[in-house]
Amino acid sequence: MRLLHTMLRSGDLDRSIAFYTGILGMQLLRRKDYPEGKFTLAFVGYGDEANNSVIELTYNWGVDHYDLGTGFGHLAIEVDDVYAACAEIETKGGKILRPAGPMNAGTTIIAFVADPDGYQIELIGQKKNAG
Repeated sequence: MRLLHTMLRSGDLDRSIAFYTGILGMQLLRRKDYPEGKFTLAFVGYGDEANNSVIELTYNWGVDHYDLGTGFGHLAIEVDDVYAACAEIETKGGKILRPAGPMNAGTTIIAFVADPDGYQIELIGQKKNAG
């Protein structure tokens, strides 16, 4: 078994695709309209779906926003340098929710950003191998 994708609902699919590709550096892997169901799916990720977990962005036609609720936490992305990633995301117009720095009660460097629909994305610095 393997994790295939995580689905997030989008109120503006083009805006979401622009965020994940232009700001977070993912690729648009595929996009398809489903007229009978009145929705569009777009898949974005850092590599092909055969070898990587990806994000499915779902746009239900005519729905421009969602209440996020309290059950969903965040997505997590590993980055080489959290401080540099935050600076680049900010330069590109991304929203930083929690600036880069050590996690609470730990030493791992993290930050949080928000996508256009308010979903939180944690940036986690690469773990350094000891020795």
